[in-house]
Amino acid sequence: MASSSLSNLMLAIHEKKTNSVDLYRPLRNYVTFTYSEREAQLIDDDLETLKQLRSDLERVPDPSPSARRDLLISYYKVLCLVETRFPISPDKDHVNAVSFLWYDAFKQKHKATQQNIHLEKAAVLFNLGATYSQIGLGHDRTTVDGRRQASHAFIAAAGAFAYLKENESTKATIGQSATVDVSVECVGMLERLMLAQAQECVFENTIAKGSTPGVCAKIARQVGIYYEEALAALITSPLKDHFDKGWISHVQLKAALFYSEACFRYGKELHEKEEIAEEIARLRSGASRLAEAKKSSRGAPAQLIEAMNTLESSINANLDRAVKENDRVYLMRVPSPSSLSPLPTFSMVKPMNMTEILDASKEKMFAILVPDSSAKALSRYTEMVDDVIRTQAERLQQASELTRVRLKEMDLPDSILAVDGNSALPVDLKEDVEAVQISGGPAGLEAELQQLRDLKRVNQELLVHTEELLQKEATEDSQFRSQFGTRWTRPQSSTLTKNLQDRLNRFAANLKQAGESDVKIERSVRDNSALMSILDRRPIESAVPTLARPIMSLDATEDAIVGTLKQSLRQLENLGAQRAGLEDMLKEMKRKDDILPKLMTITGSYEDMFRKEISKYDHICEDISQNIEVQEQLLMQIQAQNEEFSTLFNLEDYKASKEKCYKQIQAAIMKYREIKENINEGLKFYVTLQDAITNVKQQCSDFVMTRSIQCREMIEDVQRQMSGLSFQDHRSSGPYPSVHQPAASSPPPPPETQNPSHPHPHAPYYRPPEQMSRPGYTIPPYGPPPPYHTPHGQAPQPYPPQAQQQPHPSWQQGSYYDPQGQQPRPPYPGQSPYPPPHQGGGYYRQ
Repeated sequence: MASSSLSNLMLAIHEKKTNSVDLYRPLRNYVTFTYSEREAQLIDDDLETLKQLRSDLERVPDPSPSARRDLLISYYKVLCLVETRFPISPDKDHVNAVSFLWYDAFKQKHKATQQNIHLEKAAVLFNLGATYSQIGLGHDRTTVDGRRQASHAFIAAAGAFAYLKENESTKATIGQSATVDVSVECVGMLERLMLAQAQECVFENTIAKGSTPGVCAKIARQVGIYYEEALAALITSPLKDHFDKGWISHVQLKAALFYSEACFRYGKELHEKEEIAEEIARLRSGASRLAEAKKSSRGAPAQLIEAMNTLESSINANLDRAVKENDRVYLMRVPSPSSLSPLPTFSMVKPMNMTEILDASKEKMFAILVPDSSAKALSRYTEMVDDVIRTQAERLQQASELTRVRLKEMDLPDSILAVDGNSALPVDLKEDVEAVQISGGPAGLEAELQQLRDLKRVNQELLVHTEELLQKEATEDSQFRSQFGTRWTRPQSSTLTKNLQDRLNRFAANLKQAGESDVKIERSVRDNSALMSILDRRPIESAVPTLARPIMSLDATEDAIVGTLKQSLRQLENLGAQRAGLEDMLKEMKRKDDILPKLMTITGSYEDMFRKEISKYDHICEDISQNIEVQEQLLMQIQAQNEEFSTLFNLEDYKASKEKCYKQIQAAIMKYREIKENINEGLKFYVTLQDAITNVKQQCSDFVMTRSIQCREMIEDVQRQMSGLSFQDHRSSGPYPSVHQPAASSPPPPPETQNPSHPHPHAPYYRPPEQMSRPGYTIPPYGPPPPYHTPHGQAPQPYPPQAQQQPHPSWQQGSYYDPQGQQPRPPYPGQSPYPPPHQGGGYYRQ
């Protein structure tokens, strides 16, 4: 059969040849000039790799076609990266020191020289297709698997030539220096030729598998068509004078052979259907085509001539049989060949898509070089993506907000949950209740009231103790004054402690007023305990009324109505979760959407690429639109179901009782906060007042100590006067008159006329408190911690600074002395919640 005779009669294409070219130095100089020496150093390894690939390309083809194929693919990808970063052209600002030279693959004397990277890329693609054809020819086509592999290689060769035709041929033939082999016409012819040989391998396998004559006829006819298309290009300009006659003869005989083969196989199918007349016409057409082709077969390979003769004998044998049967049995009229319809065809091959194989977007070479055009294009695409995501995110947000508003208007899902006893509070109200319960709730107010009582008691005890100190000192001074009479010349205690006593009186008044406020707070707690008791319910939702089922139901449909509404709400919830997932998908897609590598390899229109890339988001946008549409329909369905549910369960009465409960809880929270704030204000007041009383007590203790020292010294002086131990008449520099002057006849001079000198090395009668070590006072353990902070972190200043005064006796220079009778500054920050005794009110908020 013809298949066995044609097994080795196929064509392979030789590669184009080239001369050496230096790419390293011109490209490095361009980077140094355009960018910097630093970038040139960083891409030095990439330039070395490019140089090595070009050097390998210039060598004699490798013994292994597959290794050659891989080299060509790698070099082409690098050329794509070079094209977008290094403009190679005669322009003075471009890489103008590089020229590519390539010889014609079919006419070695013809050559093309261009400063154009597209010539280099076209030549590499041509050699890639030639290498694939050599790989196909190298497979053992005597086996089914060998023919399948050969067919795949020829398909890849057709893909390489098709890619060359669509992307580089026109760009590589611009100008006078061009070769025919990379022209659109030539690579188109080679594409058809490779498809014909690939389809021929499929035909041979179809025969080997024993397929039906009809199937074999369709495949054979497509083989013939591919050869006929290649022949049509070969016999027209510019190829008719470019190829050897052997090429034309081979393609012409193959076209005739497979047309006749198709007629022969189709005739067999017609004979089985007893369509003898058409069978005769088809066989005659095939025989005629073979006879015509043999006339121009001079110089054709002997195997091809033998295959044609074998097929011709088979056709004639079947034709003779069919004619005899028609003359004897069928007596049908044989149609003319011109009236026959075209033979059916079935293409089993198509050019391989080389886009992915030749995609350079994942290559890392020259990655640090990003031209301005690519950066601007990336920014433009990023804006397009951001606009898509922003628009879709707004749609999703609006859909979610619409759902929330519509459900709130229908009081869902709260009302449906209330049927099962799962009532819920509004979020803000529930948070307020939780805050109250965390702070102790109404049940914890009694402990805080007890704390107020304890602090009040501590302050009262501290105040009484301080007053007792002053009273004791005044009593002792009065006793000595009675004992010594006019010799006891120091001022009376009441004149020195008036300022301190006034303060203590004011503290006592404040304590009394605070006690009245405490009584009001306790009364408020008692009066509102019933109102606030709801805040101690745990969980608070147990205080909310539940939605009762109808007392009487005629058809018992409430369960079905509730179940249907619940199902619809679950569907709505699923749609919401789906929207969240869609938004996450958009963000994740944007995160992974890095088109910069593609931008760095593209040479066509950015807009075309943008449209293609942005279309990746279309399916998510469609899902979002569908989600929103389904939600709208579902909301309308829920609204109808809720109206039926509301009527059946008397929802209006439930809403009224629920709102009443909410208002009660809100009122309880407000009253609790008011009482809590008053208690906190009282606690703060008592702590501050305790510190103030403690400070005054310290001053009183200092005063008593100083007066005690004065008392001992004065007693010694008086006793010396009385015993006659002092005979010297002098003027005393102390605060007391001389013991030699009669107290009755010579009163002591006023303070401003006294002599500050003193002959005795006695210690001063009074030392200011800041010069003495004060004993510490411990706050009782049942009161709150006393520290508090004044504004700006300053320490409390319980009393105003002393004004500049004339010298006074030492017993008049303590910090407790206030000659102007100034009001003491409160020892706590801010305005005191307890006004001075002459003002009304307290910290209790009416």
